[in-house]
Amino acid sequence: MIKPKCLKKGDKVAVVSLSKGTIGEARFIHKYHLAKERLERDYGLNVVAMPNALKGIDYLYRHPQARAQDLMDAFRDPEIKAVFSAIGGDDTIRLLPYIDLDVLRENPKIFTGYSDTTTNHLMMYKAGLVSYYGAAVMTNWAEYSSVNEYTAQAVDHTLFHPRESWTIPASGFCSYEEDKIWWAEEHMDQSTPRFPNTGYEILQGSGTVSGPLLGGCVEVFVQLFGTPLWPGVEEWRGKLLLLETSESNMSASFLSWCLRNLQAQGILQVINGIVVGKPAFPDKIEPYKEIYRQVVGFEAGRPDLPILYNVNVGHAYPIGVFPLGLRYEIDCDKKTFRLLEPATAP
Repeated sequence: MIKPKCLKKGDKVAVVSLSKGTIGEARFIHKYHLAKERLERDYGLNVVAMPNALKGIDYLYRHPQARAQDLMDAFRDPEIKAVFSAIGGDDTIRLLPYIDLDVLRENPKIFTGYSDTTTNHLMMYKAGLVSYYGAAVMTNWAEYSSVNEYTAQAVDHTLFHPRESWTIPASGFCSYEEDKIWWAEEHMDQSTPRFPNTGYEILQGSGTVSGPLLGGCVEVFVQLFGTPLWPGVEEWRGKLLLLETSESNMSASFLSWCLRNLQAQGILQVINGIVVGKPAFPDKIEPYKEIYRQVVGFEAGRPDLPILYNVNVGHAYPIGVFPLGLRYEIDCDKKTFRLLEPATAP
């Protein structure tokens, strides 16, 4: 996997809207300006929006090729050192016919985002490029009041000042979808409520396992199954499977169906472990646990497969930044999760 270079002061970075064009709507454009101001003031970056990024929801829905063009042009531009996804959505898969994987491979640079951006991350993986799950413009860099310290530390340790290895801590605080501050300029001084976080849990398994991390948002998987982007069974061999769920409030039954599909593909038989994001809704924490134990432990016959639960990734608050394609370690006895190599190149 090709590892892009870390960011430095003075670097030019691009904002793209690859799914829903929310950031370009008049009532939400303040989120773009807030993120741009922070990235330039606090990190010394030069932020540009790609030509179609701010054209709004309706235009970008009707023109998936324009979204793809922004991504391709951002990667082709040698002055741009990183590409930040604005927000998720539900139809990034429509960009697939317009993507040139050779362009991504030949112009490696940092790419961040989560949720529906899972599709873009698998594009990067198919091109052989490490990408970074987390840090979307509207939700993270434009967090109201300030960027929380957990996310800020993750950004620093992955994108700017990578460490030789990093034991990724569980956040000491959390909140849920029902606690979110709704996006409106009059709410910009409000802070997201915080509650104690329970930390990492091991649902099953023992000892220590390692492998490259790959995966994303479970709801997006159903659009990817059967496409050229979805990795074959052998590509999953030895991996740590990353699974997180969105604000759509997936039922426990739907989660079981998705896991059964992964079992039917043979994926649960060849992976080394599973990394599960903290659910966005507190009433799903226990039901999801039971589904993982039922489908993975009993139905798939893998009670030995380590499952690390309650990780601050994706739609959990606060979230970290997780390089995909790099090696991590799960220590079931110590309940630790460690990135085994620098997240970015010097």
